[in-house]
Amino acid sequence: MRYRQAIALLALVGCFVALYLWLHALGYGGAIKCGASGGCEAVQTSPWAVFLGLPVAFFGVAGYFTLLVVAVAALRPAALAQRGWNTVLALLASIGFLFTGYLTYLEFFVIHALCRWCVGSAVIMTAIWIVAVLSVRSPVLRTDRGASQPPPDPQA
Repeated sequence: MRYRQAIALLALVGCFVALYLWLHALGYGGAIKCGASGGCEAVQTSPWAVFLGLPVAFFGVAGYFTLLVVAVAALRPAALAQRGWNTVLALLASIGFLFTGYLTYLEFFVIHALCRWCVGSAVIMTAIWIVAVLSVRSPVLRTDRGASQPPPDPQA
């Protein structure tokens, strides 16, 4: 349960970071606040800031939101004992982690500029991926403790 809670919290934070970048890409909020380096503008205005005709940040919002919804759904009492949720979260996190890795590669080796917001998002996605992989590898917690034992004798 703790893994799913951590993923939900990290996904919520990531959603806000990606939403800030997406709103900037849409022209809301003025100049991006990134410090004096100017790397954020270079990254956000590069040709790689658009993927399939949409700002890359949109995919961040969609990805983080999907992770958030699945993690919250996996926290329902009926879903807590179902390990399939951990697998779904790990799969989604792996897709996000690979996409983030590709974008980080572009920042370092193609654009030659770093966006602090993008690096923050990459750190969040990496943390989500680590937690998701750990959740798949963790042992199953039994929710029916004592169910295999016979009921106590009321006359004893």
